[in-house]
Amino acid sequence: MESPGILEVIGGSVAVFTRRSPQKETVNEDSVVVIPAPGDAIVLAVADGLGGLPAGNTASAIAVEMLDNSVRSADAGSLREAVLDGIELANREILDLGTGAATTLAVVEIRGDILRSYHVGDAGVLVTGQRGRRRLQTVPHSPTGYAQEAGLINEAEALDHKERNLVSNVVGSHDLRIEIGSLLRIAPRDTVLVASDGLLDNFLSEEIVEFIRCGKLQLAADTLAIEALSRMEGTEPENVGGHPDDLSFILYRPS
Repeated sequence: MESPGILEVIGGSVAVFTRRSPQKETVNEDSVVVIPAPGDAIVLAVADGLGGLPAGNTASAIAVEMLDNSVRSADAGSLREAVLDGIELANREILDLGTGAATTLAVVEIRGDILRSYHVGDAGVLVTGQRGRRRLQTVPHSPTGYAQEAGLINEAEALDHKERNLVSNVVGSHDLRIEIGSLLRIAPRDTVLVASDGLLDNFLSEEIVEFIRCGKLQLAADTLAIEALSRMEGTEPENVGGHPDDLSFILYRPS
């Protein structure tokens, strides 16, 4: 995509962006999906196929396709089960490829003002209020993510750590673990971000919050995309990040 696109959905608006790394000519290995769900709900997901392994783009596409199929066929009262089933189906499909392919995955379900997150690996979810208070931020399933959560390293050190690209949990593994967040009531001016590590590895979380917490959704999404690509290209060497990667994110704002 050249720039983020805006979709009007039940309960709010969504901005979507995905683009391959500015430093490669191979395919974008990320996949994104916006799924209308039964019971006036919506499911948003970003999958990041693992670079360095075969068919990362195939793995991420399978993840969002299985999730989409499962959610669309669910009953209104079984959305949580449908999301979990979709992830587990994707895990089996990717394992059956027999190529070693894998993907990370971040998902949110939103019905009315209630949100629940799910994630596998270092794709993540962040929810911020208009004034910048972080109401939810998932912990990456990675050595650096766990080290930061334990207070052994700070966020800037995690972003520039030599093991930053290692992940401890993927879709496409016999040891798959799906982390499920608690139900969260979102406020009218909250912003929800679902993103691949192509975004999350290039900014401190406070920087992301500042970009997305207020203003028109299109402007927030445009700014996030432009700043991320600029940082990947190393035009601001004094900043953290500068890690070229496929870049994908979804922003959601309630009506």
